[in-house]
Amino acid sequence: MRVLAQIPHPEFQITLFVWNEKYLLKFELGLLEQTYKFPQMTVSAPDDVAAFAREEAFLEKVAQRFEAMQEDWRLLVEGF
Repeated sequence: MRVLAQIPHPEFQITLFVWNEKYLLKFELGLLEQTYKFPQMTVSAPDDVAAFAREEAFLEKVAQRFEAMQEDWRLLVEGF
């Protein structure tokens, strides 16, 4: 897996990778991560994938998923 770019964001660490004929857009927040995969043949350039990481509506959905994941993690840990 090769890193193509680090995309600045005030809350998340966002990294664009290329691996196995796919672009991977990875979002990290603390111990949690979300990865979105894009086959290279479906996008014209890595910059097109990186543009998704700047779309406010998409970033809001990513933030909501992280909130749900954090709640799931909290419930899991409290159960032990």
